Amino acid sequence: MKDVNGTSITTIEGISAGPEMHPVQKAWMEIKVPQCGYCQTGQIMQAVALLKQNHNPSDEDIDTAMSGNLCRCGTYQRIRAAIHQAAKELA
Repeated sequence: MKDVNGTSITTIEGISAGPEMHPVQKAWMEIKVPQCGYCQTGQIMQAVALLKQNHNPSDEDIDTAMSGNLCRCGTYQRIRAAIHQAAKELA
């Protein structure tokens, strides 16, 4: 986490605590979400932000929250599945 002009900013490197991956990162790997990797940092960061605000998102919640991130490979179903899996782990 970085502090920029009094605002805390968390990067992809800062979402996990210690050597363990964040539940979203784990789910991404287990479900094999990435294909080309182009969008993965943004997708993961958005998913982490979503799960901080909504601990049990519906498919519609996920689609709305993730709508600003374009996946060139079209792995949206796997992204949704990974977010549901991470939500269960975080619960």
